[in-house]
Amino acid sequence: MRATRSLAVIGSLALAVGCSSGGPSLADAAAELQKDVQRLEAHDVFKNPLKKLQISQRAEKDIPCGEGRFQRVMRATADYERATPDIDGHLDLAERLIENALVQDLGYKLESDFSQYDAEDGRFIYAVKEELGIRAFVYVSPDAPTWRVHAMTACLPR
Repeated sequence: MRATRSLAVIGSLALAVGCSSGGPSLADAAAELQKDVQRLEAHDVFKNPLKKLQISQRAEKDIPCGEGRFQRVMRATADYERATPDIDGHLDLAERLIENALVQDLGYKLESDFSQYDAEDGRFIYAVKEELGIRAFVYVSPDAPTWRVHAMTACLPR
């Protein structure tokens, strides 16, 4: 009986330790998302005033998402002036610019969506930082603002 009780206690402790250290913390994910805001502002493409980068939400506030969990959200827009009347070419270039920024400079991994290949009404880009539970969605528009960025942490306990 004692051995069973001891195993139950040890098993419970192991589960508690495993659950508490298994995923990202809100503090870590929020700090990374705030760094992403700074990286975006300092990026060679977006620090150019002609790109009109506007950070409308800086991931500074915990947003409740139920059951004692919270998330952080970053929203931004920027513009890439079209130099040619070719919409497809404009979107291709704008898409490549933001994908390169996300992958090379901000450390995201792209999730491919081939259904949008050469769509002229705009394109969505999906990117993740899986280890921190951060997802980014970018709408690349043929109209200003060209980029509409929305990144968020997962819903995590404080």
